[in-house]
Formats: sequence, structure tokens, C-alpha cells
Amino acid sequence: MTEPRNIIHFHAESWDGRMLGAMGHPALRDATPHIDRLTREGVLFENAYCSHPICCPSRANMWSGRYTHHCESWNNYKGLEPGMWSLLDHLPATHTLKTLGKLDYRSGGHTIQARLTAWLGASGLARPQYDEDASQRFAVADSDAVRCHERDWGLVDAAIAFLEEQAQGSQEKPFFLTLSSGLVHPTFDTNRYWLYRIPADAVDIPPMDPSDHPCRQYQRMAKAWRAGFDDDTVRQVRRIYMAMCAEGDALVGALYEAMQRLGLAESTYFVFSSDHGELALEHQEWYKMSFYEGSVRVPLAMVGPGIPAGRRLGNLVSLIDMCPTFMEMAGLPLREPADGESLLPLATGQTTVSRDSAYASFTGTTLNTSGHMLRRGRWKYVAYVGYPAQLFDMEADPQELHDLAASEPEVVRALDAELRGIVDIDETHRSVMAYNKEAFRQFRRQAQRGLYVDGSYGLRDHPSSDYWAIMENAFAGYDREDERMVNRWLEA
Repeated sequence: MTEPRNIIHFHAESWDGRMLGAMGHPALRDATPHIDRLTREGVLFENAYCSHPICCPSRANMWSGRYTHHCESWNNYKGLEPGMWSLLDHLPATHTLKTLGKLDYRSGGHTIQARLTAWLGASGLARPQYDEDASQRFAVADSDAVRCHERDWGLVDAAIAFLEEQAQGSQEKPFFLTLSSGLVHPTFDTNRYWLYRIPADAVDIPPMDPSDHPCRQYQRMAKAWRAGFDDDTVRQVRRIYMAMCAEGDALVGALYEAMQRLGLAESTYFVFSSDHGELALEHQEWYKMSFYEGSVRVPLAMVGPGIPAGRRLGNLVSLIDMCPTFMEMAGLPLREPADGESLLPLATGQTTVSRDSAYASFTGTTLNTSGHMLRRGRWKYVAYVGYPAQLFDMEADPQELHDLAASEPEVVRALDAELRGIVDIDETHRSVMAYNKEAFRQFRRQAQRGLYVDGSYGLRDHPSSDYWAIMENAFAGYDREDERMVNRWLEA
């Protein structure tokens, strides 16, 4: 164990780990100076992955150190249940704990719509699941204000005030501060001040993906992006997203500079990460919820005692490693059982050896089955229950446009065996389906009695407790035939 230290954790939303100047993105070369500074003064993990590409399960994995199939964090509604161990519950015994912003690792959050679309994904129901006005907006405000996303700046203000209190006090015990910003989660919006920091001609236009894989087809339909994929639209959406990254970088910088100014740097670890990425119209998709790099790659940088400056590590690591890493930073004994491993020995140079693979699962919204990913060396393998697998050569095909599963059977067999050594994908799928069916049955009983009120997305201004209105809000055009299809699925 290390000597207990202070820890500052800045956890962004939906930040694609490739979207940094330090990662060589030409449009962000001068737009993320503060996070780039972290990478110069500490360590950058260049190949960090989330373990579940949607908010609540990813955070449940991160704070428990357990994969989804071990903690049953199946979707955005189903995270850690009351009484289940998490680091945030354990820390107050040894550290002054301060949490700011979205935690979202416990069960019971998110909208009814989010729950329904996760529960019924595998039912055969093929309906769009997102409201255009609420979720697919992209806009540039006519303003030059530095504080465009004021709520996030308010979180940073509160974090800095906390650090000032800690610096002025006796600090009877070390502190753990975790701040989760809303940036850079859609909707895609910014203002002139931040947009003009992103040169339009440097914004990449991802190539069209010709994949006809049935799970990919379903996701595109379910996500229902309606604005189109012409170059002008794609460039504008991606430029706005990158501008949001630029503002997010300023938030990180304000907190990091406050730590330096208050004389806390020598006794404090500063960690920057995200819960998952954002496709931002790569592969003709938006949001996360897939195993493509834009969705599962995350940024991960650390600065602090014993971490040499300027380390860039290519090891494959995961957010599942964050819990044991924080525990070692905090001077706490590592908890068993755990699926992750502490990254501090890698960060400090005590070792160069790591698991060097990344596993992720997805069992929630917009997917019509259970999916599992294994990244190993040059290969990314994706297994779907009931559907063909996918295989990508990440060295030859970093944009993941050419599925090699049919032409590389030996690689598929080897990676599938390794994947199944981590998780029993068939048993996990049965567990997910059993949960989905029972959760929906309970919802429907209660909704038909008028016990649910849906105020999400399209019903935000006029909440409804009518069962059919709720279903039509969750699935565009939901009708009696869809209800019969769902019933057949429930009975199967």
C-alpha cells in the first residue's frame, strides 16, 4: 500500500479518448492545452477503454471494480443495488469525500423511456427510440461567453471552493474529490467562442460504413438520427462536439490550476477520465452504445506523487481498473474479488507488465441482443448472442470498416475462447433477458393502473400517466401489433 494521498478525479461525460491534442487530432491540436499539460506532467494511457459503453453500468463498474456480469449493472436503470459495495461508500471512513455532479452508478435513475428501450431491445420491436427535438439538437449560440455551459462551470466553482477549504484547514485526513461534468454529452451545443477554436478544415469527415450487420442495422434504426449524413452536417456536428471538448478542457484546467495555486500538488493525485465515448456520426451513428472506438475509447491521464512526467503508455487498460487504482492511491488494501487491477505501478514505472487486454459488454438501450468485446493486440473481437461475430484489425483498419470474422477463423476461435474465459456470454444473456422481462412486466402492471408518470423527452411539457402514451413516447409509432409482438416475447 502507498501512503494515503489526496485524490482529485475529474470525470467527463461522453469524451472520445482520441479527441485530444495530445492524441494528435489535428482539429484539437490547440484546443485542449490543459489536458495536454496533464499528459506532459504525468502519464497518458493512450489505449484506455470503458467496460460498458453507457453511463450507469460504466460507472457501476468503475466504482465497484467489477464487470457488469458480476455486479449485474445491465442498463442505465440497473446499476448497483442498495447494499452492494462501492468505493464511494467505503471512502468516508478514511477520506473526506466530496462528490459533485452526476454519480449515476446506483439503480433507479434515468427516464421511463430509457428503461423501456433497454428492456425491450431483444423483443423484436423495431421502432426508433429517440425524440429529435430533445436529443438530436445541434446548435451554436450567438455568444462569445467563456462560460457557455454554466452548470458545469458552477460545479468547478464548487470544487475549487472545497479545495480552498481543505488547503486552509488542518486536513485531519486526506480528501477524495470526484467531479462529473455534463460536458461533453449531447445535445451538441456550443457558442461562437468555443466553436472558433476548432478549425473547420481540420474536422474529419468519417467515411460511410457499408456494414449490413443486423445488430448495426438495428442500432442505426433505434437511434434514429434524422438530420442526415451529408458532409456539411457531419462536419458541423463534429466541430460542435470538439468545441464542447475545448470547453471541457478549460474546466479541467481551472481545477488543475487551483490545485497548483493552493499548494496541494505534491500531496495530490489528479486523474482525468470519462465514462465512455461519443460516436458523433461515425459509422452513421450518434451517442455511444456500441463497440466502435468512438464509443468505447476513453481518455485517461494521471498526475501525482511518484508519477514521472511525460509518460505515454500504450498498454490496453480499462475503467474497471479505476477502483483498485484509487484504492492504492488512497492507501487502502485492494478489495477482493475484483476484476480490475491497479494502474499505479504502470503509471509510476514500477512495472511495464499489465493485463494488456480490454473487455467490454453492452446489454442496454439500442441493441437487440447482448454484446461482448475483447481487444487484444491488433485485434478487436465482438460477439453477439444470436448474431454473427465481428473481427477488426485495428492496425490495418483503425476505422473499423472491414469485418474479417469470416476470413480469419483461427483468430476468431482464439479470441472467442479467451472472451468466454472472462464471461459466460450465454448464461449472462439469459440473466439479462430474465431481468428485462420481469422488469417490463412489473412496469406494465403498474403503468396500466396509472401509477407511472412519464415526463421525459416528448412528454416533458405535458407528462402522461397513460400506458399507451408512455409506450408511444418510448417507441415511435408503437401500436397493437407491437404489443402482441412484445407479448409473444414475454411468453417465449
